[in-house]
Amino acid sequence: MEYRKLGKTGLNLSLLGLGGFHLLEVDFHTVRNIVKAFLDSGGNYIETAHSYGNGLSERKLGKILPKNGIIVATKTEARDAETAKNELMQSLKNLNRENIDILFLHSVTRDDDWEKIKREDGSLELIEWAKKKGFIRYVGITSHGYSGTLLKALKEYPFDLFMTGINYYDRFNFPEIESEVIPYAAENDIGILAMKTLADGYLWRNAEYAFRYTKRFPVTTIVSGINSMEQLEKDLSLIHKTPLADEELIKLITKSPELGNYVCRQCMKCLPCPEDIDIPALFLAEGRFDRQMMDGRIGNAPDYAIRDRLAHWFGSEETALSEFNSIEPGPDKCTECGICSNRCPYKIDIPRKLKIVKSKLEEGYIW
Repeated sequence: MEYRKLGKTGLNLSLLGLGGFHLLEVDFHTVRNIVKAFLDSGGNYIETAHSYGNGLSERKLGKILPKNGIIVATKTEARDAETAKNELMQSLKNLNRENIDILFLHSVTRDDDWEKIKREDGSLELIEWAKKKGFIRYVGITSHGYSGTLLKALKEYPFDLFMTGINYYDRFNFPEIESEVIPYAAENDIGILAMKTLADGYLWRNAEYAFRYTKRFPVTTIVSGINSMEQLEKDLSLIHKTPLADEELIKLITKSPELGNYVCRQCMKCLPCPEDIDIPALFLAEGRFDRQMMDGRIGNAPDYAIRDRLAHWFGSEETALSEFNSIEPGPDKCTECGICSNRCPYKIDIPRKLKIVKSKLEEGYIW
């Protein structure tokens, strides 16, 4: 197992981390076997959250985890200090520990969440208190999807680390993760943990490429949700693969079945539009809205079902609408001249896609 330094903390974490959410889906015997095999493989980073089954994931792990030699993290979604304190105390009890290595402020994706957290009675007060009391060693923050709030939080408070999704599908829906957040963290020695390497399971057909893509970035740990020994063995085999080379990345972006001929790669080659429509900006707004999952085609039932399930997981619709409403001219100005589609290297039917964007964001139709 490879180990990497976690930013300025000095902690050395295993490159593969074990996430606790999917441990809810299996019985205690299976959880015990997974955890034992993970530790035996050299894994040393395990995380969970108070909200995972109202503490059930924590309680399962609390019966299994050794007291020493591992790094344990949990999360609180509480925005006020009192609730956060109560959750932390319950989490310590659930995990059967006097303290934990890392406490994350969980799912901080909107600005109003961050404003509540940092106010006088917000959960940042709990963080400072818990550090002084020795209940936690380090503090992190997690974000899902749109990361504008994450970047704001990292600039306004000295977090030790953060965790967010990094995968080759959502890079085209939330590109600022790679273009702004990761560089800022690297420059300021803030630890980076990656989750959602498989885009919540959507990239299952290309798992090896998905892992190798995430390894292109300066992440300390790739946290994987695992609920079977087979998944653990697969992830252990993939974590050792080399990062994706540039030429491989170009081929993946071009040929990936998940991106297909619908997801905009933000290459800008469709511009300029004769009607002065900012086509990539409209498609980026669509990415915030539903991750460009719903393309107006049914296809096979399993593929449609997973896209329908994942489309609105991140709750970035308000951000999408704000961005969409600021773009002029809108999609209805398209004359369907076809120039943009002829330029698109990914064979996207751009006039058709603009109509879908209009139906989603202007007419309020949630596909």
